[in-house]
Amino acid sequence: MVKAFVFGKFLPFHKGHQAMIEFALSQCDFLTVLVCCSDQETIAPETRQGWLENTFEGEQRLEVRVFNYLESEYPNSSESSRAISAIWSKKFKELVPDCSLLVTSEPYGEYVAEFMGIQHIALDEGRHHVPISATAIRNNPVAHWEYLPEAVKPHYLQKVVLLGTESTGKTTLTQQLAKRFGAAFVLEAGRDLIEDSNEFMLQDLYAVAREHAHRIVNVPVSNSPLLFIDTDVHITQSYASFMFGEQLDLPSAIYTCNRGQLYLYLQNDVPHVQDGTRLSEEDRNALDASHRATLQRHGIDYHEISGNWQQRMEQAMALIDQTFFSACPDKTYRVKALE
Repeated sequence: MVKAFVFGKFLPFHKGHQAMIEFALSQCDFLTVLVCCSDQETIAPETRQGWLENTFEGEQRLEVRVFNYLESEYPNSSESSRAISAIWSKKFKELVPDCSLLVTSEPYGEYVAEFMGIQHIALDEGRHHVPISATAIRNNPVAHWEYLPEAVKPHYLQKVVLLGTESTGKTTLTQQLAKRFGAAFVLEAGRDLIEDSNEFMLQDLYAVAREHAHRIVNVPVSNSPLLFIDTDVHITQSYASFMFGEQLDLPSAIYTCNRGQLYLYLQNDVPHVQDGTRLSEEDRNALDASHRATLQRHGIDYHEISGNWQQRMEQAMALIDQTFFSACPDKTYRVKALE
């Protein structure tokens, strides 16, 4: 029985890694994937482990294990080094003592296998078949979106959050932008859980915050790297302050999943539409001031969107293009998203 192993940081796990693991599976009877996580890295070990387990769900011949280490004890290097390989090979011998095969796409794989006294198979060291690196993805996930497995994409979704007071067109613009960029979107939970902006309790806002976060976390991933979000937790906090003079005590996880890469704030320079459930125009404008104060208090930087409906769409598209697609060669991904 041939047991093999693959190791890496998987920061993030990408389709190059996936191809290597699939190849390794074809060369052995059982494969161990070691996720090496240092104390200096920001993506949690369980997140990386989850990416791999989700991608290879149902593969009985594969196990994913995490090795947590201190960088002061196990040095890292992008260069092939016999000295560094000797240190790592000793640890690998402890972790996978019964493995007789190592598969890598790096030159140092030969050193590690030599020190361990096992066979090494190098796969696509020049990255010709899957021309991607984890560094390139971290630097620009939008430009390299196609190289992310489905399990990894939610982590790198670029969130565009539309904010503003009532009756400023947030919901409509959210849907229009999502359609334009072929992206997923999340509508505000408040309109579904609170029928009338003039009649609700503080506890209702807790329900809104929880439900909105649930929608963001569980939104299906589309082919686009963008996710458009109508309203966020800071606006819910603003309602609590404006209507009740209180702040919601919310877990940090809600703020984390709401966090956007681009915030668009819709000015209240469009006609107030009263459908019988909204605040009065005077209160709408006072709420606008509350929203802005709340965003400032939480350190949220935003871009102002104003003018008529067409102008708002044009301004939003220009900011999205500048923020996410300016570094893409020939703006490839913007073109793909608009197809």
